[in-house]
Amino acid sequence: MKLRILAAAALALGVSSAHASDSADPIVIPTHNWSSQVVMSNVVGQIFQSMGNSVEYVSTDSQAVYESVRLGDAALEVEVWEGAFGKSFRAALEKGGLHDAATHNAVTREDWWYPMWTKEACPGLPDWKALNECAEKFATPETGNKGRFLGGPVDWLKHDQEKVDALGMNFVVVNAGSAAALWAEIAAAEKTKKPIVVFNWTPNFAEAVWPGEFVNFPEWVEGCDKDPAVGPMPDKLYDCGNPANGYLKIAAWDGMKEKWPKAYATLQKVSFTNAQIAEMAKLVDIDGMEPEAAATAWLKANEGLWKPWTE
Repeated sequence: MKLRILAAAALALGVSSAHASDSADPIVIPTHNWSSQVVMSNVVGQIFQSMGNSVEYVSTDSQAVYESVRLGDAALEVEVWEGAFGKSFRAALEKGGLHDAATHNAVTREDWWYPMWTKEACPGLPDWKALNECAEKFATPETGNKGRFLGGPVDWLKHDQEKVDALGMNFVVVNAGSAAALWAEIAAAEKTKKPIVVFNWTPNFAEAVWPGEFVNFPEWVEGCDKDPAVGPMPDKLYDCGNPANGYLKIAAWDGMKEKWPKAYATLQKVSFTNAQIAEMAKLVDIDGMEPEAAATAWLKANEGLWKPWTE
């Protein structure tokens, strides 16, 4: 009799746990300084809200965010790019407190990039040595006789200056203040077909608007950012390109699955393709929508994709 009572109690506890309600506390979702991440954060947040959750968005440094998630100050990060943030993500994983919750179907690449009209001025592209030989064609008053490479915001930590130094390139790295500043530079260069080389990434809307190519640097090898002996330059770090087929992951605070079990179960199912992420960015960068409205529009147009995630 006692065994039956204990078994019934255990079963009841199991059912209770399986159907536990999410906390009424807001799920804190960090946002950064590029459109797809902000829209996707709002997409995930609005999905949580449709399930009855409260959500709060907090603008957060894109490198420091992993420490915030690890400590539970934020619940998740929707876009963990291997090339830009893999190092910070791995460091936080080693400390404990956050984990790899899901992986998007999207395949990422982040590196130096140019629109196709640039190839007319430097026909040896996409080889990085050919680019270096054409450096003067990318010069500006700011860079003198050296070429200008327009990098992303400083907090993206792409180590472009280290790459220039390691490979002995005749380029000066200038950092843009935002993703929008990158698009503005490309659009301005398009008017006169001025050669330009900038930091770019996929997935985003730009590849549909301005056909172009990534510069081919020495192939990424694990360790070329940590061990000078790895890579073509025996005494240099960052003597390589970024991963050409990088991951795009979702990170979550370890406590999320207990505090918001329903939202966490949905988060584990979230996965977007390159085209879907590019569309999210396009709604802001081309169509001029605010991120919250863009997320609402995207969700309305894609109910068949995301609604099953909530079931």
